[in-house]
Amino acid sequence: MRELERLIDRIIQRVNINLRELEFDVNPYTRSQVQLGKLGKFYAFYGITPHHPLNFHFSRSSLAGSYFLGKCRVDNCILYKSDVRGDELKGKGEYVKGLDYEIPLVDDEIIRIKDSLLIKTLVHNYSHDPENLEEFLIQNTASLHYANIHGSPTEGCFMGPFSTVDLTTIHDCVIGAFAYVQAGELAHHRIDPGTVWLRYGDEFDFLYRFSKEMIPRYIRHEPGEAPQGIFMDFVESRKEDFQGIYNLVHHKSSIFVPEGAALDRYAVVKGETRIGKNVLVAQRAYLEDADLGKGSNAQENCYIINSHLEGYNVTAHGAKVCNATLGTKVFVGFNSFLRGRPESPLTIEEGSIVMPHTVVDLDEPLVVPSTHLIWGYIRNREDLKTHTISLEDLARINGEFALGAMRFKGNGGIFADTFEARIEHILDANGAHFDGTRNRGHAQRNQNISFNTIQPYPEGELEGIYPTIEIRP
Repeated sequence: MRELERLIDRIIQRVNINLRELEFDVNPYTRSQVQLGKLGKFYAFYGITPHHPLNFHFSRSSLAGSYFLGKCRVDNCILYKSDVRGDELKGKGEYVKGLDYEIPLVDDEIIRIKDSLLIKTLVHNYSHDPENLEEFLIQNTASLHYANIHGSPTEGCFMGPFSTVDLTTIHDCVIGAFAYVQAGELAHHRIDPGTVWLRYGDEFDFLYRFSKEMIPRYIRHEPGEAPQGIFMDFVESRKEDFQGIYNLVHHKSSIFVPEGAALDRYAVVKGETRIGKNVLVAQRAYLEDADLGKGSNAQENCYIINSHLEGYNVTAHGAKVCNATLGTKVFVGFNSFLRGRPESPLTIEEGSIVMPHTVVDLDEPLVVPSTHLIWGYIRNREDLKTHTISLEDLARINGEFALGAMRFKGNGGIFADTFEARIEHILDANGAHFDGTRNRGHAQRNQNISFNTIQPYPEGELEGIYPTIEIRP
């Protein structure tokens, strides 16, 4: 175990060096989150399919409970119950288009994680850094529970619990708890907890900040303590349901999986649950009394409970939906928390968009009209008035606009079109439109996937460290 102790010391030192200009010390926020005795008790696992390059390299690292798919390399890291999903990495010969460039890839893209500590973190998508297209690099970075690193090369950063960095290259940044950032590129920034910020050049800038009174109730993280709050209580109360599926070598689905659909063997399914054609249910998703219509998806760390999704619904990484009815093509963004109650159900009508990191925690029944955008913190109909706008009205904005605590600047039409195009891309990528021959996506490619496990040294100085392993075709 001495090697594990040296490893975490080295990672913390490297992250702190990068963050010295921000005068941020990650040590009290990270060291207490790593229970070294647990790291030798969980296996790691990797997926093999005919559709994804098989190329893994692991050295001088602890990978306890983590999942890998695609082409990736991990060196000098601690990854605890994290998901490194490389099924959208770019391939050799593909062209990457930008505003004023078109660049061919000279090699298959690889996820490369170095000198980093990732706890229950998702890594997905592909590098959006035009300066380094073949390598999705995460280096000298610490991220905590249920953070999302989505298409975002990351160097020298700290990401708090339930934070998301989306399609944004970040250098030497501190991202606070439950903050969401999509801004292209950031360096030496400190993002406050509960900030939701989307910026696309000069085209648009969307900014919302949750109140400092509200955020600690849902997620707070004090130095030397584990993250606490309603979000943590929600996931912790259901973690025992996952234990059983990880203890089984072979796992047979408890529900019917129709044509074109994929239900990951590391997802929890309970109660009266049904999935339709072309549905994708990812690993670590949780379904209980859920009805997912054709083409819908439940991505990693999603919880769908006592809810009906009409069809072609996107439930992005970490989103939670309880006691709700979602119309066709409703999008629920990263780490959103939608909690209706049996006596106060939530209805979101067709074509509406729930912004990433939205909290809807109801004390009365609520209906969100069709083709609306919602954001922020909503408990009732009165709150909804200052946290929603129709997509038609949004498209008319050209300049500055404010509603409640939300500030928008730029072209609302481009903002709406960008969101809608991305939703359609996600549906295509996930295979929602598969017709039996054409439009194959993740749901179809993940039907024939096998998992292999790898385990660490069980005792001695190397306890919890995994042997250096190279896995190729």
